[in-house]
Amino acid sequence: MRLRTPFGRQQGRRLTGLLVGSVAVLTLAACTGSAEDAANDDDNGSDSAPAAAAGSNDEEGDQVTIGFSAPAADHGWMAAITNNVRDLAEEYPDIDLQVAEGTNDVNLQISQVETFINDKVDAIVLLPFDGAAMTPVALKAMEAGIPVINVDREFDDPNAARVTVLGDNYGMGVSAGQYVCEQAGGNEDVVVAEIAGIDSLPLTQDRSQGFEDALGECGLDVDARQAAEFTVESGEEVAANLLQAEKKIDFLWNHDDDQGVGVLAAIENAGRDEFTMIGGAGSANAMRAIQEDSGVLKATVIYPSTQGADGVKLARLLVQSKAMSDLVEVEVPRTVQLFAPVVTSENVDQYIDSAFES
Repeated sequence: MRLRTPFGRQQGRRLTGLLVGSVAVLTLAACTGSAEDAANDDDNGSDSAPAAAAGSNDEEGDQVTIGFSAPAADHGWMAAITNNVRDLAEEYPDIDLQVAEGTNDVNLQISQVETFINDKVDAIVLLPFDGAAMTPVALKAMEAGIPVINVDREFDDPNAARVTVLGDNYGMGVSAGQYVCEQAGGNEDVVVAEIAGIDSLPLTQDRSQGFEDALGECGLDVDARQAAEFTVESGEEVAANLLQAEKKIDFLWNHDDDQGVGVLAAIENAGRDEFTMIGGAGSANAMRAIQEDSGVLKATVIYPSTQGADGVKLARLLVQSKAMSDLVEVEVPRTVQLFAPVVTSENVDQYIDSAFES
């Protein structure tokens, strides 16, 4: 019996539109120019003003005080968000980074942002524990003339942020589904299973919808699906139940590599190795397993943990009245959505150095 994922919220979204959008998304790897870029321009004989300006973004500028607040680092991906922010700030002498203690208490996070406002920081980079709850205080900051860079979890009001930096949850599902389609090679009889994250979260719903939509393009569907809670313990419990119920699986997509530690433990305990597993988020331990190629885990789909650092870099550009040098546009964009690539043994070396530890 084939079970379809229960989320119809995005049925109107065309998969082909996403694929076009994925090509157009702005990746922050090319966010700023470097001195080397400028030197190359000079070597090529370019003397235009735009080319000269493109090499100046990473040069030290006016001092910028940036307040940063994020939830508690109780998950490998979330810990990497803050660690990457700190590491980036150390690369720029002109950044004075003020990091608030990570918290899952909405009221405390509101208080942290109010402190940033009272201290008159130049910009605030905010990954909200709850985007809706943090919207009013973000609006307050914007009204005080302090640009807010909203990371990962969106506010309810677009006016609450000058820039929004997002991962691509729907795109994660699409990437995972496309990988399954490629590996299935036209066989529509394969059994596809899915271990999701927390079903009540829009991000989980988006991932599942993208997965279903992509599978539909090659005549496949989700045959078995269970939801976990983004923890190792829940991953192991849910995977054990799924494996007991499903005697044959060809492909298994697990939404999150942290809970994937438990999923892999359950797979080992069950002695199952007949299927291909795809992970999610892009942890370093998942990538090491892909490199070793000794188990069921053959791929993972990245949900970048660079989002906070990208937000800080954009905040610096905003305050220093700079733009993204690889764009013709003279202002920093309102929205930047990062890509969700599939990592396999063929390209893992390209991504493992920036992966987070589960």
